[in-house]
Amino acid sequence: MEKGTLLYEGKAKQLFQTDDPEIVWVEYLNQATALNGAKKDQISGKGELNNQITGRIFDYLKSKEIKNHYIKQLSANEQLIQAVEIIPLEVVVRNVAAGSFSKRLAIPEGSPLKSPIVEFYYKNDELDDPMVTEDHIKLLEIATADEIAQLRQMALEVDQALIELFDSMEIKLIDFKLEFGRQNDGSILLADEVSPDTCRLWDKKTNEHLDKDIYRRDLGDIIPVYQEVLNRLEKRGE
Repeated sequence: MEKGTLLYEGKAKQLFQTDDPEIVWVEYLNQATALNGAKKDQISGKGELNNQITGRIFDYLKSKEIKNHYIKQLSANEQLIQAVEIIPLEVVVRNVAAGSFSKRLAIPEGSPLKSPIVEFYYKNDELDDPMVTEDHIKLLEIATADEIAQLRQMALEVDQALIELFDSMEIKLIDFKLEFGRQNDGSILLADEVSPDTCRLWDKKTNEHLDKDIYRRDLGDIIPVYQEVLNRLEKRGE
């Protein structure tokens, strides 16, 4: 399969055409961003780690019958995915209060939530990705009521599966964001990535961060942290 024309370049990856219109070639970039792109740095090795972590997690989710766009890994920083039309929503699931959620509601960081909370954010850089309600989503014609219900249900299914996965790796899943896409027939797949860039992960014993908060909060070097997550994934699969 040949890598073709660049289709899209985002903050963390590039997407390319292939000779099959239903398949997209993804190259993960060594770029770290935070605060909606206000903070940006090149970090050698980051793309390789996120690519490998995402591939392993998507394979795991498929084993749990959660449909996603991942096909296979091509190289350390490249993979093939199913072509989808991304729904311009970030679906955030929170299990423990942290980050902006703690600040917004004055709930101390680290406080467990009685049940998972699902939030929707409109993917629009010019608007700084605002939180939106289901009524806003319908008003903007981003998704139908049935699709919103499906996104919520899929997000909660992913949450349960990831809690089990990370628990087996001695990691607490604090919160995470997902993106979804539509196939040509209208069916919805989990898309984008699942990695320490998109998940807030804490070590179960020490509560040390194993995610992008290391970069976001200037706590140190993210490469050893991301490598630790990959090492635990690999050890689990042995």
